[in-house]
Amino acid sequence: MAAPFKAYDVRGIYGQDVTEDLAYKLGRAYVAYTGAKRVVVGWDMRPSSVPLSQELMRGLTEAGCDVISIGMASTDMLYFAVIDSEADGGIVVTASHNPGQYNGLKFTRAKAIPMGLDSGLGDLEELIRAGKLGDVAANRGQIEERNVLDAFVAFMHSFVRPEELAPLKVVIDAGNGMGGMIMPKLMAGSKVDVTELFFEPDGSFPNHEANPLLEENRRDLVAKVKEIGADLGIGLDGDSDRAFFVDGNGEFCDGDFILGLMAKPILKKKPGAIITYDVRCSNYVRDVVKAGGGRSEMVKVGHAFAKMAMRELGAEFGGEVSGHYYFRHHDAYFDSGNLTVLVLLKQLTDAKQSLAEAMEETKRYFVSGEINSTVADPDAIMAEIEQRYGSRGKLITLDGLSVFADTWWFNIRKSNTEPLLRLNCEANTRDDMESLRDELLGIIRKGAPQPAHQH
Repeated sequence: MAAPFKAYDVRGIYGQDVTEDLAYKLGRAYVAYTGAKRVVVGWDMRPSSVPLSQELMRGLTEAGCDVISIGMASTDMLYFAVIDSEADGGIVVTASHNPGQYNGLKFTRAKAIPMGLDSGLGDLEELIRAGKLGDVAANRGQIEERNVLDAFVAFMHSFVRPEELAPLKVVIDAGNGMGGMIMPKLMAGSKVDVTELFFEPDGSFPNHEANPLLEENRRDLVAKVKEIGADLGIGLDGDSDRAFFVDGNGEFCDGDFILGLMAKPILKKKPGAIITYDVRCSNYVRDVVKAGGGRSEMVKVGHAFAKMAMRELGAEFGGEVSGHYYFRHHDAYFDSGNLTVLVLLKQLTDAKQSLAEAMEETKRYFVSGEINSTVADPDAIMAEIEQRYGSRGKLITLDGLSVFADTWWFNIRKSNTEPLLRLNCEANTRDDMESLRDELLGIIRKGAPQPAHQH
């Protein structure tokens, strides 16, 4: 039972870790724990998402909770529906960017506030383990079916109107995920010339996995951008809550560089705004925010942590290296790959720049990317690195261990689920970055010669 409960969601192999029985029990436990009276439910394009969502809704309604069923939906559509309907919470059945045999559930409270392992999900697991699902209600909840796609697109357009976008030539790879259902409507009324790749929602992912963070899943996108001479390419993940970009040369643009670029119009519109970034982000983000008269705040990795911190800080915008970008709507915060696409295209339109030109200023930032190493004793290595480097700069233990010096920084974090250490570092020159990286990897990997994989 423990396997599918992750830091931010429930996720695992369908039929083995994630079953209809678990979905039903989660519905019952969710109501017993939160006391919710009205909950939004949506699901992605995976064939297994339909039976899972049906059992989830059976659990919710048997517990006396009304359900607003929005049908097949992206995760950001679910967030929108929770905020727009002022529901007590929402649950989307999705395994996001994972391969087709996986499935899962993401949970929110009212205003789309996420439930992570430390903020309710762990409690649901305990209730299920203990069989404390609450009573079946005398009056069962009702299911109301509601199509929110047009309202969701109108909400997206309230941030950026499509007719304001320049006639850019863009390739969009939806990876057979939920973005294929949304993008045609999102781009309708714009002069953007869109070449569509894999827009047919298909949870078997016949072309490639819907995870554009991995290079092999961007090959089709890069090839098409080069073939037609597009201005840029956009890759969406399976549940369309993240967007990734390649420039007109097919070069991948790191998520933190995109974060800095998208912060510019927000700072122009709201001088002094607070922008959040995760512990792995390049100095570029801090420099852009400072130059724009804003305030940057470092937060822990993960959408549950990021949104909580943004709410406490009153932040306007935030993001992560992983391609999650967080937007504000009154007092609610949500991440959206679809809105990210509009905001980035609007920034390029207003700056009269190509993405390659906009990224030129990032070329003087030398980042390692995330390097994962399998280790026997993560805590001992972390302690050794703290002892060796802690006095050489400003020590921050917000999420793992970060040390900031004048010309370099690094962050080292433990994986939530595996005996892995994750290293990110940056320095003012490539040589210094590589030297720092190799120095740290020497400590991390001594006696552990396994090859790392880098994202």
